[in-house]
Amino acid sequence: MSFLRIATTVPVTVFNFPSYEPQRLESWSSKHLNLPLRRDILHLAVVYEGDNTRQGTASSKTRYEVHGSHKKLYAQKGLGRARVGDKQSPLRRGGGKTFGPKPRDFGTKITRKVYDLAWRTALSYRYRRGELVVCQDGMELPLPADFEVLLQNGGMRESGAELEAGFRAKWVKQVLDTNDWGRKAGRSTFITSSHRENLFEALDLVPNWGRALDVGDVDVKDLLETGRIVIERDALMHIIESHQSDLTPNIFVANAALPSKAVSGEILVE
Repeated sequence: MSFLRIATTVPVTVFNFPSYEPQRLESWSSKHLNLPLRRDILHLAVVYEGDNTRQGTASSKTRYEVHGSHKKLYAQKGLGRARVGDKQSPLRRGGGKTFGPKPRDFGTKITRKVYDLAWRTALSYRYRRGELVVCQDGMELPLPADFEVLLQNGGMRESGAELEAGFRAKWVKQVLDTNDWGRKAGRSTFITSSHRENLFEALDLVPNWGRALDVGDVDVKDLLETGRIVIERDALMHIIESHQSDLTPNIFVANAALPSKAVSGEILVE
C-alpha cells in the first residue's frame, strides 16, 4: 500500500535587482509559502484592516447643540399658522440633525492566529501563481552612470527639475517593462526592509506602473492588489516571522515532544 507523500518545503529562487538574474535557490517551509487558498480568511483580514483604518470623525449637531435660543417661536394656537417649536427644530432650516452621525469607532476584531494565517495565505497564493518575486537585500534602483555624473556636477539641476523627473520616470518604466513588472503586467508592488531613495522616488513618478512600500506599511490587502509582488528576502522573512503565531501551540504538555518548527531560508544552490 503506497501513501502520497506531501512536500514539506518549496523552492524559492532569489534574484538580483534590477537585472532579474537568479542568484541562489533556497528551501522554504510549505507552512509559510504553500498554504491552501482560504478566501474566507483573506476576506476577514481585508475587512478587518479596512474597518480599522476608518476615521469615524463625522459629527453633526443635535437640536440641543445648535446655537440660539430654545424658546418656542410662536403660540401653539390662535395665529392661523402651522405649529412650530423652537428655532433648533430639525424641521427648520439651520436646526439640529435628527439621528445624525457622531464620532464612533468602526474597528472590528479578529483573532491573531487567523490574521497571521491570512498573511501567509496571501503570500502562498502569490507564490503558486508565480507572482512572488524574491530579490536580494538592498533592493535599490541604480541610475545610469552618465545621469549620475550630471547629478553630481549640477548639470541636471540647471536644466530644470522637470527634465530630471522625466528622465527618472522613463528609466524606471524601461526597467519595469524589461522584467515584465510594469503596466502591462498589472503593476507591481515593491516591498523593502527600509527606505530606498532612488526606487521610491522613481516609482512615485509612475504610479500606474508600480509602487514601493516599506515592510512596516504593508497590509494583507497590499499583497493581493497588484499583478506582481517584488520583495526583498529580508522583508519576506520579517513578514513570516511576525505572522506565525498559529504555528506555535499555546498549551504546554510536560514530557511531550515539541512540534517541529517550520524553517525557511536554507540555501540549496548558490
